Amino acid sequence: MDLRLAGQGALVTGSSSGIGATIAETLADEGCNVLVHGRNAGAAAAVAEQVAARGVRAEVVLGDLTEPGVAEQVALTARDFGARILVNNAGPFAEHDWESSQPSDWRAAFEGNVLPTVRVSQTLLPSLRAHGWGRVITIGSRAVRTPLPNMVTYSAAKAAVVNMTTSLARHLAGTGVTANCVSPGVIVTPSMYRMFEERAAAGGDEGPGRDEADIVAEYAPNPSGRLGRPQDIAAAVAYLASPLADYVNGIELRVDGGITGTS
Repeated sequence: MDLRLAGQGALVTGSSSGIGATIAETLADEGCNVLVHGRNAGAAAAVAEQVAARGVRAEVVLGDLTEPGVAEQVALTARDFGARILVNNAGPFAEHDWESSQPSDWRAAFEGNVLPTVRVSQTLLPSLRAHGWGRVITIGSRAVRTPLPNMVTYSAAKAAVVNMTTSLARHLAGTGVTANCVSPGVIVTPSMYRMFEERAAAGGDEGPGRDEADIVAEYAPNPSGRLGRPQDIAAAVAYLASPLADYVNGIELRVDGGITGTS
């Protein structure tokens, strides 16, 4: 299916690895020019090289979005790049429960997941509105609907992201710019495997060598019977970014194998 994205420009924050890198490459497969963002120059350049190999324009913008003024500068670079599609993917996760979490942990969760999304979006929105067409797509989490007891700060921050997406869609009514959220389930990424390795080292039994079916059954039971892949998320983002999704606005699209409400 032709998603009619050829020639569009996109900024994908946090796209130097993991899900963000796959989103960048998938948009490039659809003909988008992509501005790759990250904090590590080498990693971002490697993704940009893969994007450019699809025959589209690829550039890199670097910066820690939690630092003062950086999110705004990244957004201005995206404006000059011609980005009409913004994918707010950057956002750290950390394990904290109600007993161990400190005020600094809550602050870090919101400063890492919520404020960069606000700052990049606010700065880029005037050019999207002036153009009369645009997409703001934010990456949430299945933890929005089923808060994770070992990730209470992250779960709350991602819930705020979904709430902001709904209010932004209403704010942009009639402008031609839509705002939607994609909430992944448990996705197979290097960071996920690092989490399992850390748990194994701490005396848990979730090692990276375990059978996927066992991990699904114990950690992420879902009707689809498997873990997610970055491509699952990227496909959903590409659809929402496309003109085919003009009538899809203000939603949270859960791409989680059906885990929400089943565990």
